[in-house]
Amino acid sequence: MQVRKNQYLEKIKPTAKKLVSLLCERYEYCSLLGTDSESTIYQVSSTGINISQGGPDSIYNKRGFVIRIFDKSGQAEYSFNMLNEELIPDIIKGVDRAVNAYKGKSCGIPSDEPLQIDKSTEYKIDPKELGEEKIIGKLTELREYAIGRNEKIIDCNCRFKYRKYANIFISRNRDLTQNIMWADAVTSVIVKDGENIQQSYKGYSVLGGAEVLDQLEQGMDIAIDTALELLGSEPIIPGEYDCICEPEVTGMIVHEAFGHGVEMDMFAKDRALAKQYIGKQVASPLVTMHDSACAVQQTATYFFDDEGEEAHDTLVIDKGILKGGFCDANSALKLNFRPTGNGRRESYERKAYTRMTNTYFLGGNDTVEDMIASIKYGFLLSTPSSGMEDPKNWGIQMMVGMAKEIKDGKLTGKIFAPIVLTGYVPDLLKSITMMSKTPILCGTGMCGKGYKEWVTVSDGGPYIKAKISLG
Repeated sequence: MQVRKNQYLEKIKPTAKKLVSLLCERYEYCSLLGTDSESTIYQVSSTGINISQGGPDSIYNKRGFVIRIFDKSGQAEYSFNMLNEELIPDIIKGVDRAVNAYKGKSCGIPSDEPLQIDKSTEYKIDPKELGEEKIIGKLTELREYAIGRNEKIIDCNCRFKYRKYANIFISRNRDLTQNIMWADAVTSVIVKDGENIQQSYKGYSVLGGAEVLDQLEQGMDIAIDTALELLGSEPIIPGEYDCICEPEVTGMIVHEAFGHGVEMDMFAKDRALAKQYIGKQVASPLVTMHDSACAVQQTATYFFDDEGEEAHDTLVIDKGILKGGFCDANSALKLNFRPTGNGRRESYERKAYTRMTNTYFLGGNDTVEDMIASIKYGFLLSTPSSGMEDPKNWGIQMMVGMAKEIKDGKLTGKIFAPIVLTGYVPDLLKSITMMSKTPILCGTGMCGKGYKEWVTVSDGGPYIKAKISLG
């Protein structure tokens, strides 16, 4: 089924078009982005049941508009949360004041080639139609199953979240509408043995609705077993090892090791080393990397970005060669580059930046069994938790939940944790020698631009074999 059109934005669209038309008489370029978003979070844990819509300050629950103006003398943005015929004169005055405040700061005029889009994403189960009672009932059932699995399990937190949002984008030559819904579900299991307390986390996401709860149910035993295994873990001896990364760890490497490094607003500011390596080898010939809001279906999938650019499938690395990055409209003007549909805002009240969408490695031709069998001594890395990137120097640091020992081509059952993964990005990527066939993506988290400007992203890839420094 398709996500229904947003009735508020459909009703307000004629007024929005009139406003844009009037502003186009005064300025060389004008566009309007309208957004209406709702979300609900359902959570069951030892503290009880919590259902939250997030309130008016939530990133996921916003309704409003932002106007962008470009002309030869300057550029500016003006945001507001109410629009009707009577307010048009006041809005135009506000736009004029914003432009006058930024005169002389224009870097060009964005492309405004004719484009029309009116699309909606698909879903199987509408969370609203399923209802609170059934959603909470399923989460409660899964939590009780986990608690009953083993006496060492002291708590289990089960959460389901969905977001439904709509955008309209109007300029002189563009009339765009999109209606999108995504959902995720996660479980966190806490175990205790004496003074030893461990925790595991497992999440799933879809471009869709409450059908993701089925994935959560199927993966409960993985989360439980991981937490119990961690009770027997020990510290690792620091060193460089042959490692196999599960798809979630691969995804964090893609995101942290290379994704941020090819956001081209960093090129414009000379803050990314990748700018100097276009056309050069930066990874193993096995590695092909994409960032795409349209080639896969995940939490960062859309039909057009927050600057009215159609979603792109950007080839970042092709068989080890860095082909280029992705950018927002403003960075594209500064770099004389075509926008790639990666201009994204935290909300209509915030600036658009170059941001990742669904970022991933393509698969290879190896089996996981063959990858494990190829290792004399090394580790299988799983359950990533956090990471840091350094686009200017290509350093990487990630926290990984556990490393499973491999000896003479077999898993020994020995567990090491916690794990810090470090290194120089090209060295890590060039060391990849095997990749499994099918990439897997997940988008249960958010990505900030530095410490702020949060947007939903997904990342992933296949299992990979590489030489990695662990500590």
